[in-house]
Amino acid sequence: MSASDLRYTLWTGFKWTVFYAAVIALVLISVFPFYYSIVTSFESGTDLFKVNYFPTQLSLENYTNVLTQGSFPLNFLNSIIVSAVVVVISLLMAVTAAYALSRVRFRGRGVILLIILSVSMFPQIAVLAGLFELVRYVHVGSFQLYNSLPAVIFADMIFTLPFTVWVLTTFMRDLPIEIEEAAIVDGASPWTIIRRVFLPLMWPALVTTGLLAFIGAWNEFLFALTFLSSNSTRTVTVAIALLTGNSQYEIPWGVIMAASVMVTVPLVVLVLIFQRKIISGLTAGGVKG
Repeated sequence: MSASDLRYTLWTGFKWTVFYAAVIALVLISVFPFYYSIVTSFESGTDLFKVNYFPTQLSLENYTNVLTQGSFPLNFLNSIIVSAVVVVISLLMAVTAAYALSRVRFRGRGVILLIILSVSMFPQIAVLAGLFELVRYVHVGSFQLYNSLPAVIFADMIFTLPFTVWVLTTFMRDLPIEIEEAAIVDGASPWTIIRRVFLPLMWPALVTTGLLAFIGAWNEFLFALTFLSSNSTRTVTVAIALLTGNSQYEIPWGVIMAASVMVTVPLVVLVLIFQRKIISGLTAGGVKG
């Protein structure tokens, strides 16, 4: 082996070593907090204040306390309802808006897209006061929007809908226009084109935006804390924040860790499931010219 070949081999090996070391470091930094939460959730007593990288005991006491004390199971269900409704409404409205903004020619399309995108750039705290007054004011008969799940759904969609519209508009704009023209020649209506032509091709984008919308609604805290005031209507993020004792020395860290693990596991499962759906959608939704 010549000297140049040896240098090339050593340099290639060094690059791959650095690459894999960076990947391992990134995985450890990303996974370790969740792993440590799992380990801590199985501990109790003084073991909670010891640094244990491996579980020294496997006690389900913390999980039992989470499920039996308070209203955490109901709060968990509330989060599922809020997140699912936000995803369904956002995708339904975003698909129709994306079709109009990407396929229908009218004056001011670019301005409308910029306005939609700019709405999602506002921080939550900037619109909180106005939304609070609006939510407190709206009531229909005996139903009051304040302290109800529709209040959080409405607030979450203010930031979720612009994001989904922007992503789906960009994706739909890149689809071949010949497909739409062929459907129009066959007499298809705009809704039929959206439902039978675009939706199968937009499956990867729908899964991605729907998953991100679900995660955003699931992790939302500020609106839920402000608009929900009773244990029966609170979501899991607020419920975990309120899992505290009477003083700073009585905070049930084990229970909090168990609740955090229970809240995080569904998101991990969804990501793994939809990751496969995205790959299958990309391979099955290709268009051959």
